[in-house]
Amino acid sequence: MFKKNLIRTVVTALLGVVAGSASAAVFTLDFEGLKDLEHIQSFYNGGTGSMGSTGPDVDVVFGANAQAIIDKDAGGTGNIANEPTPNTVMFFLTGQSAVLNYSAGFTTGFSFWYSTVEFDGYVDVWDSENATGNKLGSIPLVQLGTATDCGDPTGDFCRWAIGSLAFNGTAKSIDFGGTIDQVAYDNITFGSTNPNAGRVPEPVSLALVGLALIGVAAQRRRRA
Repeated sequence: MFKKNLIRTVVTALLGVVAGSASAAVFTLDFEGLKDLEHIQSFYNGGTGSMGSTGPDVDVVFGANAQAIIDKDAGGTGNIANEPTPNTVMFFLTGQSAVLNYSAGFTTGFSFWYSTVEFDGYVDVWDSENATGNKLGSIPLVQLGTATDCGDPTGDFCRWAIGSLAFNGTAKSIDFGGTIDQVAYDNITFGSTNPNAGRVPEPVSLALVGLALIGVAAQRRRRA
């Protein structure tokens, strides 16, 4: 009986964590799990990135210009350091901007960390997909420069700042703009002006639930 109750408690707790995460209004994309120079595409929409990487399904789709890059110190090609969530960030290498769509929509606020050495940029929040409809607000990105005291000689993009916007309405797309290959983004957060407010749950949470359910089934078979 003790084992059965313990398993039931574990399953209930894990299901509560997963359900709570799924219904939470705030979540963060940190780009970990993508390969160096991989186009993000449907990595966060139940699909894959351009190199086959899969991530948590949160219904966010990135346009063709958005790519992931990994810090050189971690085996990638990124000229970055001190990234908020090691070791992967987002940037765009072609076009005028990189767009993400979130068809479910979100409210309240939007935020992220960014680094740009000598070029300004912007991030626009729109109420329709593909950066159309009404612009709910714009976040200016100012050049942060580099420094000799970053502690990483291979990372010129080592200074990071927060970009954030509180807005009215429901946002469904984000346009990240600026000079190509000159702005890095990390910890993109939906529903909050704090880029550290939420994290997308790892798939391992679901795996733990599965193992617990298997344990319950085995216990029932032994009792039978």
